[in-house]
Amino acid sequence: MSEAHSGAHPTPRMYVKLALVLALFTAIEIALFYLEDTIGRGLARFTLIGLSFLKFIAVIGWYMHLRYEKSTLSKFFTGGFILAAALYGVVLGSFALTLAAGG
Repeated sequence: MSEAHSGAHPTPRMYVKLALVLALFTAIEIALFYLEDTIGRGLARFTLIGLSFLKFIAVIGWYMHLRYEKSTLSKFFTGGFILAAALYGVVLGSFALTLAAGG
């Protein structure tokens, strides 16, 4: 039987630390939602997207153990993520153009 993982898995203490960091990020996101008019919509939205991306990376890296898998799996996942993000951007842009045209 071959070893599928490369490296040790996180300890329970690491999971607790990560959960606290994710909770902090979520609290910041909630605060940004309520402060959106104060700090500006553009900055708030940019920061929200950045925090969401960091949370996504943390969850797939540690909770889903992608960080500890072979690099081939990480590259495959990253490629799929980039394609999905590009598709999301195209669809979102399409909706924005449709709304701007009044349709």
